[in-house]
Amino acid sequence: MNIRSLTRGDGVVIGAAVVLFIASFLDFSSYDCPQGVDCSRFDSPNAWDALGILMSVYLAGVIAAALIIVSRALPGRKVAGLDLGQFGVALAVFALWTAFWTILDINNAGAGLILGLLATIVLAGAAIAGPLVPFLKAPLLSPAGPAQGLQGGQPPYGAQPGQGYGYPGGQQQAPYGAQPSQGYGYPGAPQQGQPAQADPAQAQQAQAPQPAQGGAAPAGDFTPFWFAVPVARPLYGEDGSPNPIAELAPGTWYLAVEQRGQSLIAQTQDGRRGVLQDTTGIQRG
Repeated sequence: MNIRSLTRGDGVVIGAAVVLFIASFLDFSSYDCPQGVDCSRFDSPNAWDALGILMSVYLAGVIAAALIIVSRALPGRKVAGLDLGQFGVALAVFALWTAFWTILDINNAGAGLILGLLATIVLAGAAIAGPLVPFLKAPLLSPAGPAQGLQGGQPPYGAQPGQGYGYPGGQQQAPYGAQPSQGYGYPGAPQQGQPAQADPAQAQQAQAPQPAQGGAAPAGDFTPFWFAVPVARPLYGEDGSPNPIAELAPGTWYLAVEQRGQSLIAQTQDGRRGVLQDTTGIQRG
């Protein structure tokens, strides 16, 4: 899973799940020790001593958080007809509902139950508001620079050394199907080899005006380029399936290999290709 696809809302969900798990080990209820009685021998039960409460509040909340996070890595997967994220939200609301009525039914609620109720409130709130509130929709981690996307000088997206379209800001080898002085290297990336004499057609193409930053090239004169998305966006299959096959995350460079109308055919890091329908605000490398 690409950790940069996580949002601030996902971070709140993870934090609430950790607090909820810790609360399951705290005292479920409290009691007043009568005067003159040694209460040190009495152990107050926790959630692990009540299987029903454990499964319907504490573990239900932890599982809900896990489903919400996993839905980021596996978009389009469904459980009982619901998307994993939707199922996780429903389970988080169920955990909050159970915790609320449980604490009303107990006279002396302990720290474990009080903290569990607060954690389920935060968990359910973040799960519901995460996709709606702009602050929670922002990336959890700041985007990395172009040079950070390539580790150890390895060629991007499965290309052999000396092949491919080159990585933004990186040292370029001979591009795919071109001479060393040609190809799809990015501005500021040093090219190996001496400049070659281009034929008139290539010279005319090189003099053609480049498309504006953040836009796509005309379909009849398309050149593959690297790009990044400002927010997480779904990537749909080329067969027109309504379910996403992947999710493009901010801070990662992707390769646009073809244009179809206002959409782009993009290639992910693991080699999957799909249709990026929303191309507004994309950053070209």
